[in-house]
Amino acid sequence: MIIALELGLLFAVMSIGVYLTYRVLDFPDLTVDGSFTTGAAVAAVMIVGGINPWVAVACAFVAGALAGVVTGALHVFAGINPLLSGILTQIALYSINLRIMGKANVPLLRSETLFTPLREAGVMGSWISVGAFALVAAVVGLLVYLFLGTQYGVALRATGDNEDMAKAQGINTGQMKIVGLALSNGLVALCGALMAQYNGYADISMGIGLIVAGLASVIVGQAIFGMTAVWQAVLAAALGSVIYRGIIQAALQAGLNVNDMKLISAVLVVLALTIPALSPMKRWRRRRWKAQAVAQGGAA
Repeated sequence: MIIALELGLLFAVMSIGVYLTYRVLDFPDLTVDGSFTTGAAVAAVMIVGGINPWVAVACAFVAGALAGVVTGALHVFAGINPLLSGILTQIALYSINLRIMGKANVPLLRSETLFTPLREAGVMGSWISVGAFALVAAVVGLLVYLFLGTQYGVALRATGDNEDMAKAQGINTGQMKIVGLALSNGLVALCGALMAQYNGYADISMGIGLIVAGLASVIVGQAIFGMTAVWQAVLAAALGSVIYRGIIQAALQAGLNVNDMKLISAVLVVLALTIPALSPMKRWRRRRWKAQAVAQGGAA
């Protein structure tokens, strides 16, 4: 359970990044699988090279943001479909990540990382480490919430809500998409950098299928906690990551094969999307709305 909480809180950073594109921008970005590994690769190579871990993490964020800029530029300036833009960047990042690492795996076991003090103090895997990771997730969530409350953040949300209306209000929607994708993938890469230090290595395949986990966290969290307000949506994305990792851990303890985890993630997304729509309360509300609409039409 402690491990599930640690992983859930670390991956909450990625879930918040996915929330920005999936919910705020309404942009199906598949760059995530590549930018996560980019963040891990940049951080790992710099740490092994003797660079301060904090500097390495900052550079990992910048590298992920640049990946998001490329995806946004392909869509905005080249007119490429959002899905295809993300796929193209993701494919290119595979080769770029190999170039960064120089090989398929970079170990960090003998290097100084952000988690070294916790390991030396013997508190990894305890409630102290859980509290530290919760603080990281809370800081990231708070910063994103504050950003979305600024004038620039409101313009970003308006672009996702109604792009045509945003253009009519003089908002540069292309710029908003690029900025949103940069911020999102920067957070994803930041998560990758943290996970590389947590696991003790960076691997070329560590980001494969991660978009499913991110979507599952966002959808499950918002299906349970709702998304009426911005703070609520950000919090739901973070808590959804914890719930998702808890479900995965429970599935492993129940004896399911580790190789089935991607399938379980896909099933979770399907259930989170379909159960709320098929619930009796949802159907009752739809019938009530239809009846009211018919009554109002007849009165008119």
